[in-house]
Amino acid sequence: MESLLLPVVDEDGAPFWEYAARGELRVQACAAPDCGRLRFPPRPCCPHCRSFESEWWAMSGRGRIWSYVVPHPPLLPAYAAQAPYNAVVVELADAPHIRLVGNVVSGPEAPLNSVDPGRLRIGASVKAVFAPVGPELTVVRWQLER
Repeated sequence: MESLLLPVVDEDGAPFWEYAARGELRVQACAAPDCGRLRFPPRPCCPHCRSFESEWWAMSGRGRIWSYVVPHPPLLPAYAAQAPYNAVVVELADAPHIRLVGNVVSGPEAPLNSVDPGRLRIGASVKAVFAPVGPELTVVRWQLER
């Protein structure tokens, strides 16, 4: 997996990746008493009230496919062996204004091409699964719900 693109962990997003490593999907929220709005991607300041206070709220890990693509041909050589694979945008059930990008797979450690692209549909229900992609990084992927 070293040749695949991996996220860059920065100071603001580090808690997201720490929770993912524990199998938890959490989203940053403003901790100001009169705000409490969720935000993603994580950032140091609330875009609504400008507070620098934040906390991480647990999400259910459920969502729906908001959009998807099956790249033809694979855009990067490292992905050619895994074609056909998908890239999805998932809208969280707990926070519909928050969308995460990932892949739909048949299980946490399954390859990116483990789901037939013909099974993907806009609006399909998915749940988060957590895939270790290195000794210190776990990414969120998605599994179709039945």
